[in-house]
Amino acid sequence: MPAKSAKPRAPAKHRASPTPRAARRAPPRAARPLPPPVFYRPEDYDPEQSVAFLMRRILASASMEVERELEPSGLTNAQWVPLLKLSMGSASTVAELARGCQLDTGGMTRLLDRLETKGLVRRVRSSEDRRVVNLELTEEGRAAAKTIPAVLCGVQNAHMRGFTVQEWQTLKTLLRRILDNALEIQAAKDPKTRDEKQ
Repeated sequence: MPAKSAKPRAPAKHRASPTPRAARRAPPRAARPLPPPVFYRPEDYDPEQSVAFLMRRILASASMEVERELEPSGLTNAQWVPLLKLSMGSASTVAELARGCQLDTGGMTRLLDRLETKGLVRRVRSSEDRRVVNLELTEEGRAAAKTIPAVLCGVQNAHMRGFTVQEWQTLKTLLRRILDNALEIQAAKDPKTRDEKQ
């Protein structure tokens, strides 16, 4: 009798290797925010050593110098900020400009009234939505806005006299960290800001 041919064996099924225990662990929880440091204490508080007080003095000095430099153009500190933002395209409506300048809408409207009286800004109703009023710089407004960056650079460079580029970069990094903390504090206490972030 002819020999029976052996049936081919079915390929062995490979069992999935067991998932390592470490891979089955739940993802780590987000780290809790660190408690604030205690750099200042009421019993020995000295305003001259306060970071906020020092920043306020620097800002006051820089603002005074900017206003002095812009005095020939008739612009105040309150007025050059919206002009610059409009020229940079950071805002185009009263509401946007008010948010950017950290003013309420009423205060922004009164400020724009003065700029419009000076012939620097004009209000233009939107052709797409007649309820929307856009803001535009006039030719005089654009000319005035062009002078602002040079003044700001000159004043800030003068206040940074003696700093190296590395020190300047480090200072900006540290200030941004303080600003981040400030924004987190505001978001935690302001439900509207917190909801917008979510």
